[in-house]
Amino acid sequence: MDARTPNRTPFHRLPAFPVLLLQACVAILAALILWFFQNPVAGYSGLLGGLVALVPNAYFAYRVYRYSGARSAQAIVREFYSGEAGKIILTAALFVLVWVGVKPLEATAVFAGYLAVLAVGASGLLIVKRFQKH
Repeated sequence: MDARTPNRTPFHRLPAFPVLLLQACVAILAALILWFFQNPVAGYSGLLGGLVALVPNAYFAYRVYRYSGARSAQAIVREFYSGEAGKIILTAALFVLVWVGVKPLEATAVFAGYLAVLAVGASGLLIVKRFQKH
């Protein structure tokens, strides 16, 4: 008998969704600010940096919330570790794709967008006021 219980909660109802949504808004806002105050290259560079942080975080949230319930505790822990490893690999791969595939690029804008979105993720516990009880 399989002890894992799939989580049937829609993605937009997961506790991580408000954080991911705010990260997407910050990535767009950072890109717009860089676009208007610097130049268009800085704008899309900042957006790419934000996406380099956002996409792996969304992947991690998907992996962590795949299972629910006390019977799935081991599966949840496994998903947490494999999700974190996948997040690190995906972040590295996306950075390589951005550096190799996008020309011209402003490195400071890429890191500014990346760090802005990362800061939102770091303050995620302050953003999510209530967690769902399963």
